[in-house]
Amino acid sequence: MEFFARISVTLEQNTTHRECMRTLKFIRGIVCLGLILTLSACNTSSKHAAGIKKIYQQSAQYHLPDRNPVIVIPGILGSRLIDENSGTTVWGAFRANYAKPNTDNGRQLIALPIDTTFVSDNDHIHVEHESAHIEPDGVLENIKLNLAGFPVSIQAYAGILTTLGAGGYRDETLGLNTIDYGADHFTCFQFDYDWRRDLAYNAKKFEEFITAKRLYVQEQYAIRYGLSDVDVKFDVVAHSMGALLARYYLRYGGQPLPEDGTPPELTWAGGNNVERAILVAPPNAGSLEAFDQLVNGFNVGRPLLPYYPPSLLGTFPSVYQLLPRSRHKAVVWDGNEENVVNDLLDPQLWQKMEWGLASKDEETQDMLQSLLPYAEGNKARHEIALKYQADALTRAKQFQTAIDLPAKPPNGVDLYLVAGDATEAIEVMSIDSQSGDISVLRKGIGDKTVLRSSALMDERVNGEWEPFLQAPIEWSSVLFVPAQHREITSDPVFENNVLYWLLEEPRADSP
Repeated sequence: MEFFARISVTLEQNTTHRECMRTLKFIRGIVCLGLILTLSACNTSSKHAAGIKKIYQQSAQYHLPDRNPVIVIPGILGSRLIDENSGTTVWGAFRANYAKPNTDNGRQLIALPIDTTFVSDNDHIHVEHESAHIEPDGVLENIKLNLAGFPVSIQAYAGILTTLGAGGYRDETLGLNTIDYGADHFTCFQFDYDWRRDLAYNAKKFEEFITAKRLYVQEQYAIRYGLSDVDVKFDVVAHSMGALLARYYLRYGGQPLPEDGTPPELTWAGGNNVERAILVAPPNAGSLEAFDQLVNGFNVGRPLLPYYPPSLLGTFPSVYQLLPRSRHKAVVWDGNEENVVNDLLDPQLWQKMEWGLASKDEETQDMLQSLLPYAEGNKARHEIALKYQADALTRAKQFQTAIDLPAKPPNGVDLYLVAGDATEAIEVMSIDSQSGDISVLRKGIGDKTVLRSSALMDERVNGEWEPFLQAPIEWSSVLFVPAQHREITSDPVFENNVLYWLLEEPRADSP
């Protein structure tokens, strides 16, 4: 997924030179080249960091109430998940005690339960289910793993956390550690969440989080500056799937998706707490990466790292919500772009093609045996899986309708977009109508995971061309960065602009 992740590999600081050489030889070819390119860029990054320090150091140490506190929301895979009972890492490390997707216990920890009613808030876990005690445990600055016995770190959100001084996070290996936010820096927070779950459910969690942080910041203003009852508003920097969560929260607050399948009431309740939302690489119109992985599964890295089969990913409601819109004609039949799939979220389509939880292959039957050990036979397990998948697809359509509804933000709420357009991303996929196999038919401009047009929510895609952007989202500003999906948040252009927007750009009510 990153949708299961476009990741770069760097050796941990405590690795010896000899170990580095042995590991590099083992990883070989392209990974070795990637490391060389990363190292060769260090001098440039250091010079840029020095310039950033000169520009923003003074602004970064200003924490009075006319400077909004900031919340960072990561994307899918961006929060560490821990089983509180056993201490097992469900996501965030591949060393020692982690949930392995090829074992019964690991599958039960990683999957969400599919043998209960799919309720509006997706909070349908029985206390006896292994997943019942899994909680988010911080934004993932990096992922630790072992390759041939050597410690390796996959960079995740270290760049953006350091850029903003989030939660006091610092990484001395990154250039922007030179920005000193000061000892009294208390106004940047990380929202970690269970990214497997329905995004409306997580919007409710975010509502609770932002309410608590608002009270905390008010208390700090009173203690530090003698100011009481400050009307606190936040700025939000949200990446990838986190941007969809942020958009839903802005429009609907913590409202659940209604049981009758309609969109919730559009209130812009989240705008009462958020002034500026910076949405980075958002799959606003979906991503075919998500479709590919729901059908074919996800490899963290071949051949040494885990493979997450489609029947396991199919228990995550959030991933269905990342699917592309049928109206954009992103999926066609048998290589014919005139023969468009009318409804990619149709449960009958998934059952007919035997995708994900609907598959009848041996791998899926083995997975369902692990997830539904008390069901009576393969037929009963298959029926439960089909029901769950149908509910997840129907719910995904409801979520997409809610965030696609054209609506102008209220005064005082600004939406900033940062999108990558340096490389290609999948634009059209084809389904083999006989086998159900899917393949890439065409690629377009994007960040390798999200198309430029998806980030913009450009409704001209595969429709009638018009000279200006047609989108249901009213953007206050748009920035294009020549970087790939995950790397955007550590790109110098992004760092410079996001700090300007947060620290120095005048607001509507600025003096």
